[in-house]
Amino acid sequence: MNTETLLDGQARRELATMVERVRESPDRVAVLFPAAARRVARGAGPSGDPDGVLGPTLEDLVRLELLRACAGVLTPDALAREVADLYHHGDSGERRAVLRGLAVLDPASAPVARELMADALRTNDTRLIAAAASGPATDLLDAHAWRQAVLKCLFVGVPLADVQGVPERVDAELVRMCADYADERERAGRPVPDDVHLVLGHSPPDEPTEA
Repeated sequence: MNTETLLDGQARRELATMVERVRESPDRVAVLFPAAARRVARGAGPSGDPDGVLGPTLEDLVRLELLRACAGVLTPDALAREVADLYHHGDSGERRAVLRGLAVLDPASAPVARELMADALRTNDTRLIAAAASGPATDLLDAHAWRQAVLKCLFVGVPLADVQGVPERVDAELVRMCADYADERERAGRPVPDDVHLVLGHSPPDEPTEA
């Protein structure tokens, strides 16, 4: 996704300036990252969702460019520390952008990515949960953690169509868990999210299921 094509001329120039400043002095990202929405752009991205649940917002995309600039000049360890700091010291918008940008981390920094995703998935903030569950870094979650992420998305209303790994990673255990969830909702007279059928309608290879 080319961020510049979504910005007007002034915003593109401001983003280019910020990216260059990060490349020259990566420690400045701590100041520029929070300022991205105010100085460059904010609002709905290509998904049309201004809350950033269905896809990255404009400010998310701008902040991703700053993370990429950091990745181009910092060592893997320094980048992992910077990304973790941006997450832990940021507001919900900044955390959302970090979660969507975890793919900039070196494979050796996978524990940091897992820790940040786990933190987001413990919240009830649909913006953070969607960002944690939808990016390529989700592939770093083990089977148990990934199943729990899928269930959390069902609980809070994050569309499963946007969850990384659905349906490729769906296994018999997740089908069982989602069938139990749907059954509990029905017994309680509560609506069952249509998205659950993205799991229930998938029979993993060599693991036939009645669900």
